[in-house]
Amino acid sequence: MRETVRDLVKSTIISIGLAMTIFCLSGVVFDIRNKGIFSMDQYHFTKMVAGCVLVGLGFGVPSVIYRKDSLPMPIRVIIHMGIGCAVYTVVAYAVGWMGGAASPGKGILIAAIQLAPAFLIWFLFMRYNRAEAKKMNDKIQAMK
Repeated sequence: MRETVRDLVKSTIISIGLAMTIFCLSGVVFDIRNKGIFSMDQYHFTKMVAGCVLVGLGFGVPSVIYRKDSLPMPIRVIIHMGIGCAVYTVVAYAVGWMGGAASPGKGILIAAIQLAPAFLIWFLFMRYNRAEAKKMNDKIQAMK
């Protein structure tokens, strides 16, 4: 139980950190693209930061599902990414990251572009964790 809580805190901190990093980099890109005219009013920035924390929680908290070995990996991925992407989508519409598209096709494209980093980050973490597991297994085999 103690290890699960430690993993939960660690993954939540990492996911909030990643969400904040992506948010800040996106802000810089929009600031440069708009030639320094990038302003927000009515607590819009504060709402976006709060939304960013919620997105971090939406992806970080469900990651404890990977500790449940009784579930097949595809089910764990669907649960984790399903919850994370659902939270992201709700937050994105609430704070204005998505919406107002000229057409449904453009809206789907915007959503796909914004969800792509979530899947890329998941894929990179999966590869890292598999490599770590392989190293551990190799060390165990070498000790025999």
